Amino acid sequence: MVPALTLVLLSPVVAEVLSGATRLSTIFALIPEIMLWGCGALMIRETARRRALGWNSVLLMGLALSIAEEFLIQQTSIAPLPWLASGPIYSRAWGVNWLYFLFMLGYESVWVGLVPIQLVELIFPERRTEPWLRLPGIIATAVIFILGAFVAWYGWVKRVRPMVFHAPPYQPPPITILIGALAIVILVTASLHLRPRRPQVLPSPPAPGLLGVITLALGLPWYGIIMLAFTSDPKFRALPFWIPMTGGIAWAAMVFLIIRRWSSASDWGDAHRYALIFGATMVPIVGGFAGSGSWPRTDLMGKTVFDLIAIFLLIALGRVLQNRSSTDSLQKPVNYLQR
Repeated sequence: MVPALTLVLLSPVVAEVLSGATRLSTIFALIPEIMLWGCGALMIRETARRRALGWNSVLLMGLALSIAEEFLIQQTSIAPLPWLASGPIYSRAWGVNWLYFLFMLGYESVWVGLVPIQLVELIFPERRTEPWLRLPGIIATAVIFILGAFVAWYGWVKRVRPMVFHAPPYQPPPITILIGALAIVILVTASLHLRPRRPQVLPSPPAPGLLGVITLALGLPWYGIIMLAFTSDPKFRALPFWIPMTGGIAWAAMVFLIIRRWSSASDWGDAHRYALIFGATMVPIVGGFAGSGSWPRTDLMGKTVFDLIAIFLLIALGRVLQNRSSTDSLQKPVNYLQR
């Protein structure tokens, strides 16, 4: 139960708090985020472990969870965004905020699902391959997830949009909702039929220290998509949005193939996993400051404190993993002699 609760908490903390999307002044939003994101990540992880699925399946289920959020729950990728005073969002066409949607697809599937799941499995390595919930826990998690989805929908669509931003009511076209629901079904179905990739004889991945730096360098450009989505610069807004869309998709595909190749190598181990997660977690920590210029000082200080605590805990986890690796290496000769 402890690993499950850790994941339920860490998923929204990594994705929302460390990035500054949920700031100190709105920290109460962490409760529905735990219900929605935390329970969603836990259900993805339980499904993958019970069906012996791989990380590609986890990613597909994370994409399905993101579409559920963006099309069905808070609908932020299909409704006009109300906090833009400079006019309609760049790249809005056919009832979709395309660049915003692309950013959220990548961000929510990776930093709500993949990164927190791998992080918690590093914290509890002895329970890495086993399910964490029994049937009552699965039912409770699903119920809390559904309640969290309703709270998130009602809180944003019925309260925040009209009362805080004074946005007019928006009813998405039924066809848009239907397409979103169909995409969720296709992604989940596909995820259940993917088999895990087996370790292969491939060139060794970079050393862990370098791997963490490369991961940060590969992840930070993703924030350029959301910055471009909110741009008011007429030079950028004159650019057909399909050009940055194509570039963003190509970048995501490149990063996916690079990480998949490295992680499929037979000598991929916990040191590499830790470096990958450390670098990935630094992406929202660093990238989240991009839009902090207009934040109240309290929120800026709050994000800084939360980020520093997270970095300290990640470093502490790294030392634990290093000590664990040293202990294992010392025990190997003894185990060999005892055979």
